[in-house]
Amino acid sequence: MHVMSLRACRRILLITWTLLDAMFAHGQRTQPLIRFDSTSKVFRIDGGDVSYIFGINDLNGLQPIYWGSRLGGNDSFPQAHTNKGVAAFDLPTSTTPQEYAGWGAGLFVEPALKITYPDGNRDFVLHYLSHQIDGDTLTVRLKDIEREVFVDLHYEMDPATGILGRSATIENRTNAPLVIEQAAAATWTLPHGTDYTLDYLTGRWGGEDQLQQEKIIPGARILESRRGSTGQQNNPWFAVERAHTSDQEAGDVWFGALAWSGSWRITVEQDQMQQIRITGGYNTFDFGYKLNSGESLATPVFYGGYSGSGIGGASRLLHRFEIASILPERPNPRPRPVIYNSWEATGFNVDEPGQITLAEKAASIGVERFVMDDGWFGQRKNDFAGLGDWYVNSQKFPNGLKPLIDRVHALGMDFGLWVEPEMVNPDSDLYRKHPDWVLNFTGRPRTEGRNQLVLNLARPDVRAYVYGFLDKLLTENQIAFLKWDYNRNWSEPGWPAVAPDEQKQVYVRYVDNLYGILRELRAKHPGVEIESCSGGGGRVDLGILRLTDEVWPSDNTDPFDRLTIQDGFSYAYTPGVMMAWVTDSPNFMNRRITSVEYRFLSSMQGSLGVGANLNHWEDSDFADAKRLISEYKQIRETVQHGSLYRLISPRNGSEASVTESVSLDRNQAAVFAFLHSSQFRHPYPRIYLRGLDPKSDYRLHWISAKPSGSLPETASGEYWMNAGVDLELEGDFQAAAFRLDRVMVRVETK
Repeated sequence: MHVMSLRACRRILLITWTLLDAMFAHGQRTQPLIRFDSTSKVFRIDGGDVSYIFGINDLNGLQPIYWGSRLGGNDSFPQAHTNKGVAAFDLPTSTTPQEYAGWGAGLFVEPALKITYPDGNRDFVLHYLSHQIDGDTLTVRLKDIEREVFVDLHYEMDPATGILGRSATIENRTNAPLVIEQAAAATWTLPHGTDYTLDYLTGRWGGEDQLQQEKIIPGARILESRRGSTGQQNNPWFAVERAHTSDQEAGDVWFGALAWSGSWRITVEQDQMQQIRITGGYNTFDFGYKLNSGESLATPVFYGGYSGSGIGGASRLLHRFEIASILPERPNPRPRPVIYNSWEATGFNVDEPGQITLAEKAASIGVERFVMDDGWFGQRKNDFAGLGDWYVNSQKFPNGLKPLIDRVHALGMDFGLWVEPEMVNPDSDLYRKHPDWVLNFTGRPRTEGRNQLVLNLARPDVRAYVYGFLDKLLTENQIAFLKWDYNRNWSEPGWPAVAPDEQKQVYVRYVDNLYGILRELRAKHPGVEIESCSGGGGRVDLGILRLTDEVWPSDNTDPFDRLTIQDGFSYAYTPGVMMAWVTDSPNFMNRRITSVEYRFLSSMQGSLGVGANLNHWEDSDFADAKRLISEYKQIRETVQHGSLYRLISPRNGSEASVTESVSLDRNQAAVFAFLHSSQFRHPYPRIYLRGLDPKSDYRLHWISAKPSGSLPETASGEYWMNAGVDLELEGDFQAAAFRLDRVMVRVETK
């Protein structure tokens, strides 16, 4: 007879915990509920742990009511009412929060929509007209109080995370064209108050994703890009913390991200009534979209979410949403392969023998994807010529790409290729044939950046050319991956081929055509994966991530600098799309010298790649790399798709940095710790883990052993989270890593 032992009981409990963990992580909870109370005229949208509520007020306008922690199912709200004005200077139009405000009727806060009619009228006031509920989506139709201009507000709630996607479609049913001067996707409204902190990301080339935190004060903070693309100066993400503390796992946080890869703008304002509004959409600078009669303009989607578990909880919600609802392989994207890229080894000097030599060395350490970078096409010997001429250089590859690709496949790797489809060198056959294809103003100088100009992708002929050569390249070669680069921002954004009053449509149509090309390529070549690169992290946003599998956060591959860049990146984007390369030492950026181990551990916190010149490596370097790549593959799923905890931040001059990634089923945790430099024999900070199952046992495995004193081989989740881990890190630029694996108890029979 079989007797259930205590260990068997523990195993049953463990399986139950695992299933519950997985169900919660994958959002198998109450489905989103969209309701409209016809008596109070209130809309309620629920998802995850979030409720979003707005209503039709006494003046027939849409008014936000509540956004935050999920309310009880029977909780209700009375009809929304406009606020009183403040003397004659601040009318109810400005003091009453509006769900989507047109500029008119004395509005002095940031409008969502501003229009000019042909007769010079610029007053625009929106009232509720109708609505439609369709499953997880809600569409509310608004109309100007006098003219036939309609705005559809779209709401789509994610049931697992409570992240709400909002956008607008503006339709002109008048008999004449109008000009849209400002078009936001949405305005988010927070409870009035003064104890708010704004988090946002700034940067530049080589120094992207620097987290900024500042108290919100009366006035407006503008986050934007005027560059024609997402840009490195700001990223279209924000978070607002109430009663900010140093504990990343506590407190109310509202956050959002704009899914747009062109010029964008987010305005965070606190008005004179201490109300907080966040409005985001197309950048208003140089914007003027002519909308003819019968035409419509759809805005990007502005996603917003709420967490009651601090900025750490907000990041994990956003990561989960990106993995399950944004990425091309949603809801279960494959882990990113370990890649090798040839750029830092060979620059433009690529040829068949040299690339094969690198491929053979890359395969020997466990690389899974070999990527040949710039220099393989046209007359491309440097960055002065060749862009736009996308044929294989016959001097470098006399038999085409096939012999190299075949050798890469024989080595057990797939093959990837660098392209920069949106650019052209003036010294190219393409430019000599089509000088009118670039962004330009007639008669004005054409400003070059990196010796290149920007093709006007808004033009149908340019769109057709770019799609055509990429389709041909992928059809004729077994290419599994494109590294899609974009190495400058716009200048002279003219479009002389269309009427002057339509030229500013370039800001929208360029990006729409970029998305269209990517979408069509993926449909015709479903096995091809794509990376978004823009001189580093110049095009990272939820719009491009719908159509690309990974992004390049920065050209700065210095492993110490990368700790801060990767830390900032993780507030807005999942580590699963964050490519991180191991390159040479001294690093070109700072001439800093670091060990192979330090460089690998820094990069293993994201999607691992190698970009070093393998021709210069010693045998010991190959041995270390092979071992660490093997270790990475054991934790890859956890790092790329797990729950991230930033235990110690590298920001603000911190000597230490620690991250922990926990698998969704809580069966594994991976911990990475870094020391800049030790002083006065101070010990390294004790590491207290998070996110483990407190009642389960976990076995310790050192990836890079730096223990201080004696640690148990196996201990409970409670132990690792409360007793903590001490590491013996001392000196300069030291690192350590370990993983914990949940112990699965076997059933005993008697």
